[in-house]
Amino acid sequence: MTYRVCFVCTGNICRSPIAEIVFRARVAEAGLGGLVEVDSAGTGGWHEGDGADPRTVAILEENGYATGHTARQFQSSWFSRLDLVVALDSGHLRALRRLAPTEQDAQKVRLLRSYDPAADGDLDVPDPYYGGAEGFEECLEMVEAASAGLLIAVREDLEGQAA
Repeated sequence: MTYRVCFVCTGNICRSPIAEIVFRARVAEAGLGGLVEVDSAGTGGWHEGDGADPRTVAILEENGYATGHTARQFQSSWFSRLDLVVALDSGHLRALRRLAPTEQDAQKVRLLRSYDPAADGDLDVPDPYYGGAEGFEECLEMVEAASAGLLIAVREDLEGQAA
């Protein structure tokens, strides 16, 4: 059985592609590539069909990550096939939970930084789109910090499904 994770931000060109690509790398490093499918989407469709923001691509490549991404908009119908929907900020969390067709689907939505034990207070990953390279660096750092805890949670879910 494949475990499916979708990261969601606003336009699917900055934060969620970073999260998707970083987490996919962590999944592969853990030897779970055949068991976990990772993708991303946006709450809006403004950038649908576009590639990732060039600053997103640059920060990922500078840090050794493979790139390649096409933006798309999250659809309510996807909840039925997803195991976990990871929101990049509290606005996305609220929007996704409102979009969820059932309470069970709404419970699949979590904030990314809730998986980072060192995160305190504000669990939002700030949107780097209107800023400079430092915002993309901060985004990558936050995503990497949360990915270890997320990987543990996904592994536990996989073990629970196998039991």
